Amino acid sequence: MVDRTYSQKPADVSRRWVLIDAKDATLGRLSTEIAKYLIGKYKPTYTPHVDGGDYVVVINAAEVPVTGDKETDKMYYRHSGFPGGLKEAQLKELREKSPENIIELAVKGMLPKNKLAAGRLARLKIFAGSEHAHAAQKPEKVEVN
Repeated sequence: MVDRTYSQKPADVSRRWVLIDAKDATLGRLSTEIAKYLIGKYKPTYTPHVDGGDYVVVINAAEVPVTGDKETDKMYYRHSGFPGGLKEAQLKELREKSPENIIELAVKGMLPKNKLAAGRLARLKIFAGSEHAHAAQKPEKVEVN
């Protein structure tokens, strides 16, 4: 009898809802935990070419801590596509304007750059405060180290 390597099929994927509080860990540690759940890499059924990750709900995004002087030194860049169209914003400006983008950009950078990334990022639900719109899905709270 030959043992076969298990390969998950898209029809076999079971997703659960996970709730993570952004106040519990710094931005980098929080982002790696979120990426792990979105990819599904912690599951024994993980298969690289199948999107087997979970839904992740993040609350208190406005209160995510950062270490050192990142509040003023960390810069976010975007470009309009026109000559001279480079825009930049500090972390504290982005926290005031749209705190959800801080976590979204950090997690996006940690996901593999492939065709599965957009679907994984779509399962990430971020809320600035402690209230969220996904109570009906009964997300289970996960502690971040």
